[in-house]
Amino acid sequence: MTEHIVKSYEGQLQELTNIIVKMGGLAESQFSNSMIALLKRDQDLADKVIGKDFLMNEFDIKVENSVINLIALRQPMGIDLRETVSSMRISSELERIGDLSKNIAKRVRFMNFDLPSDIIASFKRASDVVQKNLKDVLDSYSRRTKDLAFRVWNSDLEVDDLVNKAMDEAMVFMKKDKKNLEISTQFLFAAKHIERIGDHVTNISENIYFLVTGDQIKGTRSKKRSTEE
Repeated sequence: MTEHIVKSYEGQLQELTNIIVKMGGLAESQFSNSMIALLKRDQDLADKVIGKDFLMNEFDIKVENSVINLIALRQPMGIDLRETVSSMRISSELERIGDLSKNIAKRVRFMNFDLPSDIIASFKRASDVVQKNLKDVLDSYSRRTKDLAFRVWNSDLEVDDLVNKAMDEAMVFMKKDKKNLEISTQFLFAAKHIERIGDHVTNISENIYFLVTGDQIKGTRSKKRSTEE
């Protein structure tokens, strides 16, 4: 390749990375704001989250088009091929995080009073861990580090435990009084969305690990393991 072609190729790969980074930042914001809206019953903020969902879809389309062009015109090999394939997979996971964040925000309109503070705290603990994992995995992507990606992958059990605790508390509250049924149901749906976002974050970590190393993470997801197999 001539120097001009090489620079053009590198520029396209960097632009692909830039799109993913921007999309990741939006995913972080959407999830964080959806949880703030839910826990504070902030309908205006919920509407803003819902209104921005189309941006996630636009990013996803940009990534897909960029990957198709790169593969068709450049025929990447090795690390560059992993870069393009992983980018499309990560984009898909981020788009789903955006969808689930929108769904959390939609729950706000059905809430007519606040849950007890202890239940709110349980949901916040669960969402805080997932938000940290999302931030860490995006940092891992930007820095191309496998260790951080593996840590996120290995934290799946912690997320499940926190979500289950929050759901159990919401169920107990639901059974205390019939008037608690509607709001508890909305929080149970939100809890499942948090859990699914955690799963998508874990999927991203697997793709980053593959991008950096060329290998798949061995074994099954976190089952009280503390070291890499």
